[in-house]
Amino acid sequence: MLHSADPIVAIATATGRGAVGIVRVSGHDLAPLAVALCGKTPPPRQATYLPFRDAAGAAIDQGLAIFFPAPHSYTGEDVLELQAHGGPVVLQLLLARCLEAAATIDPAQERAVLANLRIARPGEFTERAFVNDKLDLAQAEAVADLIEASTEAAARSAARSLDGALSREIEALAETLIELRALVEATLDFPDEEIDFLSAADARGRLARATAAVDAVLARARQGALLRDGIQVVLAGQPNVGKSSLLNALAGAELAIVTATPGTTRDKVGQTIQIDGVPVHIIDTAGLREAVDEVETIGVARSWAEIERADAIVFLHDLTRLGDAGYDEREAAIAARLPARLVAEGRVVDVFNKLDARPEAAVDAGLLISATTGHGLDVLRRRLLDLAGWQAAPEGLFIARARHVDALQRTRAHLGNAAAHAEQGAAALELFAEELRLGHDALGEITGAFVADDLLGAIFGRFCIGK
Repeated sequence: MLHSADPIVAIATATGRGAVGIVRVSGHDLAPLAVALCGKTPPPRQATYLPFRDAAGAAIDQGLAIFFPAPHSYTGEDVLELQAHGGPVVLQLLLARCLEAAATIDPAQERAVLANLRIARPGEFTERAFVNDKLDLAQAEAVADLIEASTEAAARSAARSLDGALSREIEALAETLIELRALVEATLDFPDEEIDFLSAADARGRLARATAAVDAVLARARQGALLRDGIQVVLAGQPNVGKSSLLNALAGAELAIVTATPGTTRDKVGQTIQIDGVPVHIIDTAGLREAVDEVETIGVARSWAEIERADAIVFLHDLTRLGDAGYDEREAAIAARLPARLVAEGRVVDVFNKLDARPEAAVDAGLLISATTGHGLDVLRRRLLDLAGWQAAPEGLFIARARHVDALQRTRAHLGNAAAHAEQGAAALELFAEELRLGHDALGEITGAFVADDLLGAIFGRFCIGK
C-alpha cells in the first residue's frame, strides 16, 4: 500500500440503517469543501448543527458537522465529519455531494488539490494516521482489533494497545538494545584500545537482562495474541457419540440438530464461545465412519480437513458403547489418523460422554462428562484453556497479533545468538554486533520503525472502509 496525498472520503459507519451515519473526509485544506457543503467553515473541534446542502442549495439533511484542522485530527490532516441521519440513501447522497463539490471548487482559490478527492481504500484513514505519526503500527492494528474484539477481555486489551501499552514495552526493549549496540559499535570503532569490552561494559550482564525482558514481553504477547485469535477446537468422533449435544451445551444454545439417527450432522457447525474472556472456536463435525452416501462422504472428508487445521481436538467417546462389537476397533482406527503433531503436543483430549446413562463408568484416562446434564463441562473448559496456553490474565494485558509474537521470537533468537558470540570474546565482536542489529530490527517491525510496504498493504487492507 503506497501512501497518497489525495484527499479521501468514505462513509465511516456500518452498512444499513441506523440512527446516525457519518461521512468522513481527510485531506489538506478542506475549508472550501466545508463551505460548499455547510455554507461555512465550522469552528474547530466543535459540533455545529446545520443543513448539508446540494449543488442547488437545497438541504440533503440536517446534522452535525465537525471540523478538525491539521495536525490536531485522527489522520494528522484536515478532517471533516458530517453526522447525518443513518439512512443509506442519505449517506450516499452526502458522499456523492462531497465528490461533486470537490470537483467544482474554483481552482483560482488555489485549492485545486480538492479536485482529486476520491473514495478511501479500506483502512486508509488509519494508514494516514500511521504515516503522519499519530499512531505507530501496533496502535494502528489495535484500532482494527478493538472493532473486531469478540470478548470483553479482548476489547479492553485492544484499548490498552491503542493507548500504547504494547508500544511502550517494545520501545523500552529497543532502547536497551540501542544502548548495548552503541557500546559495541564504539568498541569496534576503536579496535586498538586494550580494553576487554565484554567485561568493562558488562555486555554479558546487559544482554542477559535484555533477554529476560524480551522473554517477559513475549509471554504477555502470547497471551494477548490468544485473546485476539482464540483457539480452534474440533469435536471429533464416531456418529452419535454426542458431538452436537456437546456443542449445544458449551454454546448454551440449540445450534446443531440432535437426533438418534447416525449421520445427522452432514457438515461442520461452528460457534465461538468465551472462556475466561478467551475466544474458543468450537467446530462440530460429521461423524467419522464409512459413509453411506455421497453427501455424507463429503461431510466426513470435511471433518478430517477441519481436524488437520485444528489447534486442539476433543475426541469424543460414547460410554454406553464401550466394548460393543466393532466399536473399539473403529475408535482405534480414528485415533491412528489424528494429526501426529497434535498427539505429540498433547492437544487431543479424550472425553467420554453420556455419564448420565452410565454413572458407574470409570476410565483409565480422559474426562468423564454428560452433555445432557452438564457434568464435567467446567473441567473440560479449563482443560481447553490449558491447551491454549492461557494463564490468569495479568493486570494491564495488551492485545497482540501473531506477527508481534513472531517478531519477538526472532528478537529472542538473535539475542541467544549474540550470547553465544559473547562467549567467544573479542574475536566475535562483529558477529555479536550483527545479532544485536537484527534483533533490534525485528522489534522495529512491531511498531513500524522498520516495515515493508507490502506488510502495510496486508495490515490496512483488512480494515473496514472509513476507518
